[in-house]
Amino acid sequence: MPVIISDETLQQAGMTEREAVIEIACRLFDAEKLHLWPAAKLAGMSRVEFEGELIKRQIPIYRPTLEDLNEEMAALRRLGF
Repeated sequence: MPVIISDETLQQAGMTEREAVIEIACRLFDAEKLHLWPAAKLAGMSRVEFEGELIKRQIPIYRPTLEDLNEEMAALRRLGF
C-alpha cells in the first residue's frame, strides 16, 4: 500500500520526497522496526550510503546486546585475557 505525503506537507517540512523517504527509513531503523539492509532499500540507497545517513543523524549503526558482550568476554577469556 503506497503512502502519500502531500506536496504541501513536504513543503511545510522543508523536504523533498527523497529526503522524506530517507528520513522515514532512518527513523524506522532507529526504532528497530527495520534492519539495516531493508531500511537502506526503502531509502533507495546502498548499505554504505545509508550508514552515512545514519552517522549524519547520530543514529548508532551497531547495537550490541548483552548476549553479544557476554560472547565477546567469553572469547577473550578463552584467549587468556
